[in-house]
Amino acid sequence: MSQNQATRTEKDTMGNVEVPADAYWGAQTQRSRENFKIGGETLPRPMIEAMALVKKAAAIT
Repeated sequence: MSQNQATRTEKDTMGNVEVPADAYWGAQTQRSRENFKIGGETLPRPMIEAMALVKKAAAIT
């Protein structure tokens, strides 16, 4: 977290962790965000559209 961002202290079974003050999540989610690379990579739009088309075809058959 950046030094200028307001935080609040959340507590879970592993202890205290600083969470952004305006975040809707708690300690466990914050630990996951710090320890795992999530939310950075996305699939190309054509791939998402192709997967949606396959799911639609499966649903109507």
